[in-house]
Amino acid sequence: MTTFLATIPSPDRGVWQLGPIPIRAYALCIILGIVVAIWWGERRWVARGGVKGEVTDIAVFAVPFGLIGGRLYHVATDWHKYFGEGKNPWEALAIWNGGLGIWGAIALGAVGAWIACRRRGIPLPAMADAVAPGIVVAQAVGRLGNYFNQELYGGSTTVPWGLEIYERVDPQTGLKDDLTGVALDHTPIDVVHPTFLYELLWNLGVALLIVWADRKFRLGHGRVFALYVAGYTAGRFWIELMRTDPATQVFGQRINVLTSVVVFLGALVYFVLAAKRGGREVIVRGDTPTEDGDTTGATGTGAAATGATAAGATAVGTTATGATTTGATATGATAAGATAAGATAAGATAAGATAARSTTATGPAAADPEDDPEDEGSGAAAGEARAGADARTDPTAAPEPRSSDSRGE
Repeated sequence: MTTFLATIPSPDRGVWQLGPIPIRAYALCIILGIVVAIWWGERRWVARGGVKGEVTDIAVFAVPFGLIGGRLYHVATDWHKYFGEGKNPWEALAIWNGGLGIWGAIALGAVGAWIACRRRGIPLPAMADAVAPGIVVAQAVGRLGNYFNQELYGGSTTVPWGLEIYERVDPQTGLKDDLTGVALDHTPIDVVHPTFLYELLWNLGVALLIVWADRKFRLGHGRVFALYVAGYTAGRFWIELMRTDPATQVFGQRINVLTSVVVFLGALVYFVLAAKRGGREVIVRGDTPTEDGDTTGATGTGAAATGATAAGATAVGTTATGATTTGATATGATAAGATAAGATAAGATAAGATAARSTTATGPAAADPEDDPEDEGSGAAAGEARAGADARTDPTAAPEPRSSDSRGE
């Protein structure tokens, strides 16, 4: 037997029994990946102008659609595992046993996201850009499930990081059971390329790449997502060529090799065409969507500015009204009173000034507002009183409106 200087041991099992409940490592990895994708996507969406909680709302649609799509793609491309002589078609529904095709998951998951985005009034390309890094990291986490299931590996190798493969059996019967069995003997039956690990590391690299490119070039309009798809498929192409597990062949190649090429070209074309739309789109949303699709609150949109403007306008109107309409009528008299007061109080005509003094001879002289800067209100009232007196003694002044019209027009 060949002795290896260093190898990666496989777990002795991928399923643990908690009483009658099986705890499957593959399912836990999928769940953890989804949580990571939502958490990171939420942070990126809020940072780009979105509202906290919207990524979770989208995930309520996208995740179930993605799981169904991933399973459908897997069953369609590996149908020989579930249909035919000696096969159990009901096993096609056992998603917890592993078997999800990323292409189907992305395709149908995008349909679910599109439905949710339309319901919320969110542009799908902008949402896709926000969640792209989280999705590819979720894929990396999901590949750990393949490690526990001891599946999706490459050919035999002597590299130091080769993966040890053990024979798993049912402890009760001793029969071979690769999926739910236990490795009683940790002597490796083979050492292979850990292609799951290659893809895991590649996915993390793609996540770093698209985050860097997004910050450097402020990508938008779905270009971050397109870059993720192109980066992932470029890696999946060469990794798929290393795998030795049974797969559907098309033109003498594994079907996922050809799918990677087609999807890569499509993502590249979209990336180039979307560049014509300019840089990153502006996302301005709020806590509570309104009927016309605008929102207010979290990001301080136009409503805040409108409220401030309205408040300012009210304040200005109140100040102007209070300053000019004391003892006058509610309409029309403001401008007239201000003109008359300004003309006479300033002493523009000697007659007006003399009339003002003679009119107020029976009482104390009216104070000038400038004489008492600490009491501008009393000064203004005195000025108006003086203006009224001048108006009564000046034959050219306009007649004072009758009190019956004081309600305004």
